[in-house]
Amino acid sequence: MDSISLLGSSPASTKVCFLPNGLKNGSKEGSGKPTVGIIGSGDFSKSLTLRLLRSGFRVVVGSRQPKRAAESFPHVVDVTHHEDAVWKANIVFLAIRREHYSSLWDIKHLLAGKILVDVSNNRRVNQYPESNAEYLASLFPESIVVKGFNVISSWAMQSGPRDSSRQVYICSNSVDARQQLIEMARQLTFIPVDMGALSSAKEIENMPLHLFTAWKGPVLTAVALSIFFFAYSFVRDIIHPYMKTRQSFFYKIPLEIVNRTLPIVAIVLLALVYLAGQLAAVYQLIYGTKYRRFPPWLEGWLESRKQLGLLSFFFGCIHVLYSLCLPMRRSERYLMLNMAYQQVCVCSTPVRSSISTVLEVFLFLLLILSAPLLRLV
Repeated sequence: MDSISLLGSSPASTKVCFLPNGLKNGSKEGSGKPTVGIIGSGDFSKSLTLRLLRSGFRVVVGSRQPKRAAESFPHVVDVTHHEDAVWKANIVFLAIRREHYSSLWDIKHLLAGKILVDVSNNRRVNQYPESNAEYLASLFPESIVVKGFNVISSWAMQSGPRDSSRQVYICSNSVDARQQLIEMARQLTFIPVDMGALSSAKEIENMPLHLFTAWKGPVLTAVALSIFFFAYSFVRDIIHPYMKTRQSFFYKIPLEIVNRTLPIVAIVLLALVYLAGQLAAVYQLIYGTKYRRFPPWLEGWLESRKQLGLLSFFFGCIHVLYSLCLPMRRSERYLMLNMAYQQVCVCSTPVRSSISTVLEVFLFLLLILSAPLLRLV
């Protein structure tokens, strides 16, 4: 916003800023960066204050109980009432919930012409018909509302951005205010993303409420494959023998049936990882170019290959654990001892040498003595 400097003869000269609505706002001259106001004294307000101080900004915090809130902020931070905080700052962060917007109605005249940065989020996706930022703009039409910094957690704000936490989505109907917040985000070592007008605020507010969006399709695919192959193995190995010969193999369900399902699902998921690339290559060969956009279903499949591969590895690891547990079952030990007993005691020929008989008895006794050790494995 444009400003006109009126230098007086007082020792502490001031710069008077004429805001778009004609109101004046004062701040001491010589400041390289503007004073930033924060309404609210919660965790996000504390983290944002520390981040702004590290980047060289002057911060003034407005609270309903300034004496009590000052204990949680550094001594260089001016913790005062809402009126003073709004008067001293040109950019005001509203670190309060939507339900508390009405508490600022008494200082509406002070907020006129100020840049209000809404950092609030909702508890559910599309909780309200309009976004919080649009609702704030309707309450304070003379203020310039900017939506931003709501996708950054308090921990990420205080400890420093890492990986995907560095992106900050900013939108506003004012191009100048949007550019100021974009520049501020860069100075805070974030990566600003210009989302355009304030109508994009609802989309920005819904972003933190989506958890592992890229995993939804692969997880549903893995669950569907698991149910299908488990049902097939259950019918083939449990129901069919019971209906045909009245043999009950229901004890195999927890380990054997599940262990047969796991490797099949792992192999199918791994095949889906490579099948997507082959279909993409065939698609490009058919149209003779690599610049033609893939269909939405194929594009989503290609983007989920990493998740499918990780799920395949997960099912393979579970299969290994189940395979190690199979010999520990009592029924498995019984079958092994019974098979050894039949090999030793059942004589295939009427005449047997005494040496072979003694050797078989010795091996049988050795197997019986080592059977308790299998429980410790």
